Amino acid sequence: MKIKHVAFLLVFALTSQPLLGAGESVHEPVIDTSGKKLRADANYHIIPAVPFTICGFVSCFTGGGLALGSIDDESCPLDVVVEKADEGLPLRFLPFNAKKGVIRVSTDLNIFFSDADERCPHHSTVWRLGHFDASTGQTYVTTGGVVGSPNQQTILNWFQIHKYEDAYKLVYCPSKCPSCNHSCKDVGVFVDGHRIMHLALSHDPFKVKFKEA
Repeated sequence: MKIKHVAFLLVFALTSQPLLGAGESVHEPVIDTSGKKLRADANYHIIPAVPFTICGFVSCFTGGGLALGSIDDESCPLDVVVEKADEGLPLRFLPFNAKKGVIRVSTDLNIFFSDADERCPHHSTVWRLGHFDASTGQTYVTTGGVVGSPNQQTILNWFQIHKYEDAYKLVYCPSKCPSCNHSCKDVGVFVDGHRIMHLALSHDPFKVKFKEA
């Protein structure tokens, strides 16, 4: 009787332990505006989840999707900017594991515009984090990056998509290079003196959604 009792306790202890990986969260897929999973082989527009309007001294304009731009349209590489009342240019997402076709939240990925820009033909359209601009106090999201190979030289090219309230936000927080010295911060919108809406690191995230192009 005593032996049976010990055996029962042993079996109960073993079966009550959580299975390996059972408590680990699985990164859920990012969902586009039509309810489908974001995929690496499709083009998308990144658009505001909540419409917003910016007013100057003369007029107001509504923020739209993302495109390439700069103050003089001549400086290369071009920055990632918010278009005025337009869906912007199509983009693609390339996850760290290129064999995984589905884009998932809180995972490292490269973001790039699908088409080259004739203004800067020798620069890629892959997003990268630019240098700190002392004149504006901002760190802009620019282009000219490379895809793949997370290391100290490419760490500025990696972004993530995070859930944010009822939509999403873009985040600079690469996780595939633990030895690289970097900080994590949301990507927001900064309007410069020329009324150009730049993507830049911010404490106020740009709330976005994804629409298949």
